[in-house]
Amino acid sequence: MDSENFEEKIYPLGYEPQTTPEKTDPNVRNQLLDFILHSGPSEVVDTDLFAVMAKRRSTRKFSTKPVETEKIDKIIAAADTAPTAGNYQGFEIFYVKNPEKKKQLIPACNNQPYVNSPVVLVFCKNPTRVKFDFPEYVLKKFAIQDATLAAGYSQLAAQALGLSSIWIGMFDEQKVMDVIETDLIPSSVLCIGYPEQTKFPKPRRNLKDLVHVVW
Repeated sequence: MDSENFEEKIYPLGYEPQTTPEKTDPNVRNQLLDFILHSGPSEVVDTDLFAVMAKRRSTRKFSTKPVETEKIDKIIAAADTAPTAGNYQGFEIFYVKNPEKKKQLIPACNNQPYVNSPVVLVFCKNPTRVKFDFPEYVLKKFAIQDATLAAGYSQLAAQALGLSSIWIGMFDEQKVMDVIETDLIPSSVLCIGYPEQTKFPKPRRNLKDLVHVVW
C-alpha cells in the first residue's frame, strides 16, 4: 500500500488531521488513529484520569477561540478506543464544520444556543455494523450503547486537553438527521470548546444514594 492510496482511504472529505504518519504499516489496523493517539501533544495534557473526571463540568458559554486541529484529532481518536459490542463499533461520528448547519442545529436541539459551539460532534447509531445473529432490537441496543460510550470517551479526552463540553440529549432526531444529511439516528450531540469561565467541582450524591448492594 503506497502513501497515496493510504491517504485516499483514510481521510473523510473535508477533514484532514494535523499530523499523519510518514510511512504506512499494513499490519497496523486503523494506523492513522493509532498514530494520533500516540503522538506527543504540543502542550501539557492532564493525565490524571480521576482529576479529569472530577473537573469535568457542562459548559454553556464557550469562548470564540478556535480549537486546534490536533486536539480535535485526539478527541475523535479517543472515541475509537471506546469498548463496543463484539468490537463492531456500531456508531459513526458527524463532525459539523459548516457554520450555517451549526445554526440549523439550534432549533433541532430544542433551541439550545450553545449547540453552536466551536466543535460539534454528532454521534449516530449504526446497528448495521454490528454483525451478531441477534434480533434487530438487540442490535439497536448495542449500537446506542456503542455510540454513548464513544461520546463519553470523547468528552473526557476534551477535558484532559484543557477544553470543556456539554452533552446534548434533547433534540428532534429527524431534524438533526436532516441537518447532517444522514439516515443514521443520532444518540447525542457533543459540543466542545474553550470555556469562557472555568467551573469548579460540585458536591455529588451521598454514596448510600448512589450504590445499592445486592447480596
